[in-house]
Amino acid sequence: MNVRRRVRRATSPVGPPRTAYPVPAAPPVPPVVPSADRYRQTGPVLETPETVDGEHVESSAADGGRARPPLDLLIWDAPNIDMTLSTVIGARPTAASRPRFDAIAAWFVEGAGDPGAPDAPEVEACVFANIPPQPGSLQRWVEALRGFGYSVFARPKSQPDDDIDQAMLDHIAVRAHSHRLRKLLVFSGDGRNFAEPLEELVRQGTHVVVVAFSEVAGYAIGSDLLEFIDIEDVPGAFVEPLDRVRLDALPADGAWLRPTRSLREFVAGFTARRNG
Repeated sequence: MNVRRRVRRATSPVGPPRTAYPVPAAPPVPPVVPSADRYRQTGPVLETPETVDGEHVESSAADGGRARPPLDLLIWDAPNIDMTLSTVIGARPTAASRPRFDAIAAWFVEGAGDPGAPDAPEVEACVFANIPPQPGSLQRWVEALRGFGYSVFARPKSQPDDDIDQAMLDHIAVRAHSHRLRKLLVFSGDGRNFAEPLEELVRQGTHVVVVAFSEVAGYAIGSDLLEFIDIEDVPGAFVEPLDRVRLDALPADGAWLRPTRSLREFVAGFTARRNG
């Protein structure tokens, strides 16, 4: 017997992942019917997947009983990757130390195999970002991502706890319903939000790969179900090697790990907190 889960709604790129629509000259109007305005860039999503005795259903009445096309999906948690990059290099990232999205896109698409093969999957890459009140150069960054073929989900960052975690999980659920999710790559070291749902997807038959920095991705490294790749091992992901020492790749003779802040600076702050 089919057991329908509670409907969850969010926003998601309209239509199949390969489809691209022109940008409207005027701001998009609020949606009425998902398919009514094909020129909008976002629209209401479908409901989350149905289950039969806990197993994923290949098709349902919601999609007219059609067989779902295979999909390889990439999810990029921009706030988490930016924060953890700062942590592992002990400094604010520069242009030379930031990931190259063009090289990562090429690696992802090449991993999907021959696009002319009968069973070739569709490919979709999505970046999720929080946008501060003064976006500055982020507009150029977002447009560059779109030019590389990424969809971008941008949410205003007006409060400290504003985040895009649920939006990422919602979109994964949407694609698991609209497509046969063959492979999922999640660029995030956030085990608190991702560990359980990603392992559940593996149990349902999806190949899940976590791509992050090994220093902060213990949830994936220690999992028996998830595959882990250090982001610096993605070919061409960085212009030059990052200034970090990976404990999973130490030289045989050992290595010095220099402090990320001066000893005097730390003690000054510690003393101020203790006496304050």
